[in-house]
Amino acid sequence: MEFLNELFLFMKTRKKFWLVPLIVILVLLSAITVISAIPSLAPFVYSLF
Repeated sequence: MEFLNELFLFMKTRKKFWLVPLIVILVLLSAITVISAIPSLAPFVYSLF
């Protein structure tokens, strides 16, 4: 949690709010990649694309 707090403070002080959508997209793509590695859930992820 300390890392997230420091990241938020960095974005707030340096006015780097354009990083928020980038971080959200990276987290979502990482979650889809991890879910697609589970064989029982893979067909549901592949149907999204």
